[in-house]
Amino acid sequence: MVLLVLGVLLFAGVHLIPSLAPGVKSAWLGRLGQGGYKGTFSLLLLAAFALIIVGWRSAQVTHVYLPSAALHAPALALLIIAFLLMVVAQRKSHLRRLVRHPQLTGVLLWGVAHLLLNGDSRSLVLFGGMTLWALLEIVAINRRDGIWIKEDAPGWGAELLTLAITVIVVGVIVYIHPWIAGMPVH
Repeated sequence: MVLLVLGVLLFAGVHLIPSLAPGVKSAWLGRLGQGGYKGTFSLLLLAAFALIIVGWRSAQVTHVYLPSAALHAPALALLIIAFLLMVVAQRKSHLRRLVRHPQLTGVLLWGVAHLLLNGDSRSLVLFGGMTLWALLEIVAINRRDGIWIKEDAPGWGAELLTLAITVIVVGVIVYIHPWIAGMPVH
C-alpha cells in the first residue's frame, strides 16, 4: 500500500507545482529550460504511474465498506460522463463553455464513480486521492487564473465527432479494463 500512496502523492505533487508553487516551477525552468522542465515533469509522472500500478497490484486489500448495488448504474453513467469530459478537454465543445476544467472534472467524476463501485482500501487511496487532487487543482487553478474567458463553441458536427470519439474511448477502456485493473467492467 505504501507504493500506491507514494505514487498518488507524487502524481498530485508534480501536477500541483505550477498552480500552488509557481516559484518552484520558475526555478525548475530556470535551471533546466523548457525541454528539461517538460522532460523531468514527464519522467516524474511516469514514475508516479509505475508506483501506482505496482502499488495497486501488490496492495493487500481490506474491505472498508460495502458498495450499494443500487449505485452501480449511476456510477457507470458518471464514468461515461467523466470520459466525455476528458475527450471534451482535448477539443472545442459547447460543454467547455459550461465546465471550466473538463479534464479535472472528468477525473473527479471518475474517482467518485469508482468510490461508489469499490469499497476496499486500495480504491480509497487511489480513487479518493485522485478525486481530492482534482478538486484541489480546480480550486488552485481558478485562484491562479482568475476570470474565466470562454472560448467560442464549434458547430454541431464537431459535437457529434466528440460523442463518437467518446464512444470509442469508452469501448477501449471497457475492453482493456481487465488488464489494467485486474477485473472486468460488469
